[in-house]
Amino acid sequence: MSAKSEADAGDGAKPAKSKKMLIIILGAVLVLALGGGGAFFYISKQRAAAAEEEDGGGAAKSSERAKPKTAPAYLPLENMVVNLADPGGERVAQVGITLEVTDAHASDTVKAYLPTIRSGILMLISQRTAEELLKPEGKQQLAKDILREATRPFGGGDEEPEDAGAKKKKKASGGHGDIPVVGVLFSSFIVQ
Repeated sequence: MSAKSEADAGDGAKPAKSKKMLIIILGAVLVLALGGGGAFFYISKQRAAAAEEEDGGGAAKSSERAKPKTAPAYLPLENMVVNLADPGGERVAQVGITLEVTDAHASDTVKAYLPTIRSGILMLISQRTAEELLKPEGKQQLAKDILREATRPFGGGDEEPEDAGAKKKKKASGGHGDIPVVGVLFSSFIVQ
């Protein structure tokens, strides 16, 4: 081969090598970019989960409650005047309660059980002392207990909180379907 043809063959190999090198470099850059994007996504998810854990999960629970499938309905009960469990029996509480139910149809369902629910609530309040009810923690515990009592006719309220799996199984296997009462609100609270 002549020197000219060897030089032509060498020139043809250079562009092919440079194209291969360019493709390899672009591939490496693309892999790094995808890896960096994936790492960013993973880290941001982990930070969001850590922030939610710091909040105690309360933000997630309240956002779930704040976005119900349908607008909730409220069922106010008549004010209740109850003798408290204080020594001497001279202390009374006047409590106004409103039940939060899943929707207007559920409100009608709950009304059918109101005598039973009201009686249970009266019994709960009469077991408390004025000292318990005057503390915020006492009011919060009473609201939880009233919610448990209001869900009892619908198959709820009998299990302890850690037995939620059994509660779901019970609802699925019979009972009255979904529990319509989802919250308890106090409209008035007077202890004398």
